[in-house]
Amino acid sequence: MIEEIRSWPWAWAWLTLFVIVLLRAGATWGIGRAIAAGALRRRDAEGRASAPRVRRAMERVEQWGPPVVTLSFLTVGAQTVVNLAAGLARMGWVRYAMGLVPGAAIWATIWTSLGAGVVAAATSAGADHTEAVVLLVLTVAVVLVVAVVASRRRRDTLEP
Repeated sequence: MIEEIRSWPWAWAWLTLFVIVLLRAGATWGIGRAIAAGALRRRDAEGRASAPRVRRAMERVEQWGPPVVTLSFLTVGAQTVVNLAAGLARMGWVRYAMGLVPGAAIWATIWTSLGAGVVAAATSAGADHTEAVVLLVLTVAVVLVVAVVASRRRRDTLEP
C-alpha cells in the first residue's frame, strides 16, 4: 500500500501519509485514555486514591510527553507504544497534539522520501533471520509480562 501511495505526486502522498498517521496515532492515544478512564473509575469504586508516585509520573508525562511523542516517530515500532502510554498516562489532548503534529510531519516526510526504501532493504536483508526476529519479539513480550505481573504483585502487597 505504501508503495502505491509513494507513486502519487509527492505532495499528495505526503498529505495522505500525514493524515493516516494522525488518525492512527490519535486513535491509539484515545484507546489509552479510555483504558485509563476505566481503570480510574474502578479504583475510585474500590475507594483507593491515586498514589503520589502515580500523580508525579503523570505530571512528568504531561511535561515531557510532547517531545517524546515527536521523537517516537523517528523509530520503527515505538510509535504505538508511546502513543498508547501517553493516553494511559492521561496526557491532555493539546499537549499530546503538540507532539503528534510535528511527529506525523516527520514520519510522512521520511516515508515519502527515503524511509520506505531503507525499511525494504533492511527487511530483505533480514529475511533469512526470521527465527531470530521471532525469538527476540517473544523474549521482549515475556519480559514485559513478567515485569507487569511483578509490579502488580508488589503494588497489591503494599496497599492495605
